[in-house]
Amino acid sequence: MPTILVADDEKEIADLVEIYLTNDGFDVIKAYDGEECLRLLDEHPEIMVIVLDVMMPKIDGLEVCRRIRKNSNIPIIMLSAKTADMDKILGFGTGVDDYVTKPFNPLELTARVKSQLKRYQNINTVSLQKNVITIGNLTIEKAAHRVVRDQEEIALTPIEFEIFWLLASHPGKVYSTDEIFEQVWKEQVYEVNNTVMVHIRRLREKIELDPKNPALIKTVWGVGYKVET
Repeated sequence: MPTILVADDEKEIADLVEIYLTNDGFDVIKAYDGEECLRLLDEHPEIMVIVLDVMMPKIDGLEVCRRIRKNSNIPIIMLSAKTADMDKILGFGTGVDDYVTKPFNPLELTARVKSQLKRYQNINTVSLQKNVITIGNLTIEKAAHRVVRDQEEIALTPIEFEIFWLLASHPGKVYSTDEIFEQVWKEQVYEVNNTVMVHIRRLREKIELDPKNPALIKTVWGVGYKVET
């Protein structure tokens, strides 16, 4: 069961949230002040989402959020009786992922928790999987910046690797030459040029078994390029 940390100094609210989350299959840990919230987070690495009240004793919710964000991207849903726009802006400025004002519908809060949990799990899964991409007998290793076919490394320039990684990490997505240029070169396109097409041609010569009939990097005429897996 995913574990949720609920931090609110109003025991009735914490208990209510616990009932609804528990009924939905979550394991709930409760804290009643900011210090306890941080301590429990350190003691329970299995916690996957935090429901955090703004106004709490000892350390308020915004400061708790700031401290958590120094070394964690765990989803934080902030609870607050304040509705002013500046309060919301301040909350998101500290790294809050979602914001619910009191009084709230417990079913809505449960839905928000599920949404943040799904996003967090997807991000972590992608970050683990995306370090290495396998396409047929090709392996692309992000950290090592290399491409290997049947245990033999294919020598690519840094630009060629970045183009291939961009396309391969989003299989089926079509990128225009302008999008490729801006994401790989980190510069805005001001005029039409053949830079990307030249690099695509060289890349195909190195990774395609038949560069004249590419099976990996496909041209979508009038649109751009994509990798098919």
